[in-house]
Amino acid sequence: MAGPPVKISHWRATVHDLVADCAEEWGLRIGEPYVPGAAGHVLRAELPDGTPAVLKLNWPHREAEQEADALERWDGDGAVRLYARDDERHALLLERCEPGSFLAASGDDTLGVLVELLPRLWKSGEGFRPLAEEAEFWRESEFPQVRDTRLRDAATRHLEELVPTQGQQVLVHQDLHGENVLAAKRERWLAIDPKPLSAEREFSIAPIVRSTELGEGKREALRRLDRLTAELGLDRQRALGWTIVQTVAWSGGSDYVEEHLEIAHWLLEDA
Repeated sequence: MAGPPVKISHWRATVHDLVADCAEEWGLRIGEPYVPGAAGHVLRAELPDGTPAVLKLNWPHREAEQEADALERWDGDGAVRLYARDDERHALLLERCEPGSFLAASGDDTLGVLVELLPRLWKSGEGFRPLAEEAEFWRESEFPQVRDTRLRDAATRHLEELVPTQGQQVLVHQDLHGENVLAAKRERWLAIDPKPLSAEREFSIAPIVRSTELGEGKREALRRLDRLTAELGLDRQRALGWTIVQTVAWSGGSDYVEEHLEIAHWLLEDA
C-alpha cells in the first residue's frame, strides 16, 4: 500500500512532469483537461491508434489506493474500462465516456439506472480493504474531528452494531452518486471514480441516499433509501445506519458537508 502521505500541494507541482512521462510511456496525444478534481488531475487523451481515452493521475491517498484494482475486477462490466495502469505514478489510462454527461442531469429514471447497475458492481470483494478495517480508521481518525456530538455518537453506535454483523462481503463503490455515473457509447451508463472496499451490500447505497443532485430534501432522501432497499432486497435499517456512519466519517473537505450532515440528521430521526 501507500507510503507516507504526500502533501497535495507538493504533488500538484509534479503533475505536468507526470503527464509528460505517461504520454511517453503509452504513446499518448494529450488533449484538454477536465474540470480539476479535489484529489486528481484528469485529461482527455488519444491512444496511438486514435482511440479516445482519459489519463487520470491520482494524488496518492487512502481512498484511491485500490482504484485500478476495482476497475480491473469489473473489467468494463458497468464501469469504465481500464486500458493501462502505472502504480508508481498513480496513473490510470481509461476508456473515455462520450458524451460524458452526468446521470444526475439526465431525464432517465436515475434510481432505476442505479438499481440495474449496482448488482453488476457487486463482484467478489476478495483482496480489497475490508469495511471493518476502514471503520476502525474512521473511529480513530475521523470521528474525533466531528463537532456534532449527536451525529458522532450515533455514527459510533451504528458502527459498533453493524461491523460485526455484516452479511456477504462484495466489492462496493463507496462513492457511487449521481455525478460518478456518466453517459457513454459502449453502454448507456458507466460508473467512474471508484473508492473501493469489501463490504456488505447495504453499505453501497449510502452515497446514493445522500446524493442531493438526485433530489433535495428529506422526502427525496428517504425515497431513495426506500426504493433502493426495496428493489435490491436490502435491509433498510442497516442501509440507513451505514449511511449515517459513512456520511459522518466523510464530513470533512467537501463543498457539500452541511447538506450531507443535514441528511444524516433526517435519517437519525427516521431510525
